[in-house]
Amino acid sequence: MEYRKAYEEWLTGPAFDEQTKAELAALAGNEKEIEDRFYTELEFGTAGLRGVIGAGTNRMNYYTVRRATQGLANYILELGAEKKGVAIAYDCRNMSPEFADAAALCLAANGIKAYVFESLRPTPELSFAVRYLGCTAGINVTASHNPPEYNGYKVYWEDGAQITPPHDEGIMARVKAITDFGSAKTMDKEAAVAAGLYQVIGAEVDDAYMAELKKQVKSWDAIAAEAKNIRIVYTPLHGTGNVPARRILRELGFENVFVVPEQEKPDGNFPTVSYPNPEAKEAFALALNLAKEKDADIVLATDPDADRLGVYVKGHDGEYIALTGNMSGSLLAEYEISRTAQISGIPEDGALIKTIVTTNLCDGIAKAYGLKLIEVLTGFKYIGREILGFEKSGKGTYLFGFEESYGCLIGTHARDKDGIVAVMALCEAAAYYRTQGKTLWDAMLDLYAKYGYYKDEVRSITLKGIEGLEKIRGIMDGLRNEAPTEIGGLKVLAWRDYKKDARYDLVTGEETKTGLPSSNVLYYELEDGAWLCVRPSGTEPKIKFYYGVKGENLEDAEAKSAAAGEKIIAKIDAML
Repeated sequence: MEYRKAYEEWLTGPAFDEQTKAELAALAGNEKEIEDRFYTELEFGTAGLRGVIGAGTNRMNYYTVRRATQGLANYILELGAEKKGVAIAYDCRNMSPEFADAAALCLAANGIKAYVFESLRPTPELSFAVRYLGCTAGINVTASHNPPEYNGYKVYWEDGAQITPPHDEGIMARVKAITDFGSAKTMDKEAAVAAGLYQVIGAEVDDAYMAELKKQVKSWDAIAAEAKNIRIVYTPLHGTGNVPARRILRELGFENVFVVPEQEKPDGNFPTVSYPNPEAKEAFALALNLAKEKDADIVLATDPDADRLGVYVKGHDGEYIALTGNMSGSLLAEYEISRTAQISGIPEDGALIKTIVTTNLCDGIAKAYGLKLIEVLTGFKYIGREILGFEKSGKGTYLFGFEESYGCLIGTHARDKDGIVAVMALCEAAAYYRTQGKTLWDAMLDLYAKYGYYKDEVRSITLKGIEGLEKIRGIMDGLRNEAPTEIGGLKVLAWRDYKKDARYDLVTGEETKTGLPSSNVLYYELEDGAWLCVRPSGTEPKIKFYYGVKGENLEDAEAKSAAAGEKIIAKIDAML
């Protein structure tokens, strides 16, 4: 039992502190918990680290954070890129400030300067800070929207995007090569500060970030005319969005912004929600109550690290309607691109970028404005990589990019999804459409009428532990080895296996390449414009099923989506 050996090493080894040993000693007799903490090492993947906080190789703690940072430091030193330093931010979660310092002091012990934010900041500001400060890399301590017991660690490269090939593979290899947790370096904080290797950052970067957001505004006249008339309810869900979201709205002139008081202050225990995710209806319960009290036009929620935005808008009957990430992303895409067309014209090499699981509604938007539509794998870092490619080649103008999971980026000040700029832009769009006598829901209905009635959904199944991991592998292997010819009553026209870089056309029999990096993802192109995509989550013990349909109207699209969802879930249940 290898996990037992690792447990005993942590329980008695000189590299581990007494608090860690006491936590582990208290597990004596709980073999299942010991196994779960030590049966594997918390993997440093392409998204960095993410896991439950606690002692053990399969947990987020000082030792796993230092090990990851030592691997990053080794990679930076091998490249000779240590002089530019590393920017570090953290969110509201339990242990986030402590893990940020652990990473900073490991870097400092390796002679690499750390620029550490004075207090919690949103993910997009960390992305911005990497480029603003001219750093080699960035680290953000966050577990995004995961439950309270989680924390995480994301690595960014000098372009401000999360690491992609070849840097992700290089860093992962250096982390994996560290087999002794005690070998990761650290040093005293006062000594690091005195040596100029630990520098606190804050207001200067905040001001520069805000200035960049304001550059993205396209309808100053509409804001001047209508900002005072729009009533906005906002919740940061106990996270990092409170200060920057309120600041940007205040500085633009939105006067009627009401923040949910129970969720205003940062709190890593997330006492008012079990799952601090703006995709979840539960997360909006308090905000919707406040919205009814204040007669709000828009209800907004950012996730704990404020890179994603959830939205409700008031319908014609006065009730609030949830906009999915696909809906709000498409609405913002149409607004930003149409205003660009009106103000300066669409550049010849203009591009709209989406992930493969994002709605096909935006395909129509790209076509209508003569844009190049670029599809990338799931993960905003791939959108960031396309922007970097535009910069390096001098070809391509980024106009908008988004993914279905409530994330978009307006402008190129950051290279990750930005919930703060999305808050700003959505309120700006509300002001603009109000000058035309329309609400945001009117604008959404106009979008459907113009491009088609698309309905997109995602279903997730949580499968924890070793057994869950095996079940997820079994589902993927089963679908891969026996490709279905019919799903949810719809014929499969073609399917893609991104792990094999292959697309199989079942109508012509032709096999072609997907042209995207290898990833454990299966995608099915169905008749009637429908589709299904299956992938294991990269950050949670889940397998996800994304699907989309197109209807004749909203009711037809809803009915088709519901029918497809029932059949897909039935198929999943049979495989479990």
